[in-house]
Amino acid sequence: MRYGKDIFQMSKHFLKDEMHNLASQINRAVDSFALNIAEGSIGQSNPEQKRFLSYSIRSVGEVVKCLYKVKARKYIDNDALKQQYAKDETLIAKIQTSKSKLN
Repeated sequence: MRYGKDIFQMSKHFLKDEMHNLASQINRAVDSFALNIAEGSIGQSNPEQKRFLSYSIRSVGEVVKCLYKVKARKYIDNDALKQQYAKDETLIAKIQTSKSKLN
């Protein structure tokens, strides 16, 4: 949830023209991340849980790509991108660990 909050706070500072494009896309991706974890964790078999965790990883990948677009459009600087990217890598690693623990 904190991950989504951080991304949402960042997107509030985009130009108004971006609110229906890039801001919307990055916020949908970060929401998809959390929702896939939730959906996969409720009464699912281990293979189904793994599938939804894979979907969540893809959503984080989409957020990362959006972040590079955000950087290219100069809404964040290189340090902010590196800092967020490190968080994304950690998050993906945690999801991968969770996946590996499922039989």
